[in-house]
Amino acid sequence: MLHELRIYHIHPGKMQAINERFSKHTLGIFAKHGMRVTEFWQDVDPEHNRLYYVMEFENMETRDQKFAEFRNDPEWQKIRSESEKDGPIVDKVESVFLKRVGYFS
Repeated sequence: MLHELRIYHIHPGKMQAINERFSKHTLGIFAKHGMRVTEFWQDVDPEHNRLYYVMEFENMETRDQKFAEFRNDPEWQKIRSESEKDGPIVDKVESVFLKRVGYFS
């Protein structure tokens, strides 16, 4: 199993916008494409302005396929465009790919 930790660096003043986009739209579109989010966090220090979440995939090939489907989804493209009419929400996205160690369950 492959886990991806995604770290979103949010533009100042846009944390509410990213949380609304995820809660009202993005998570549903992820589910439509069989993409599973296992955890979500927001940085407690508002100066850091970061959102973190973990996704679970069978392997890297499946992950790449699912994200390609997601990025090309007309619903996602419309939502992203509408939510960014006043400027971009996300400054930068980092991905860290992880696998569970055998000695911890």
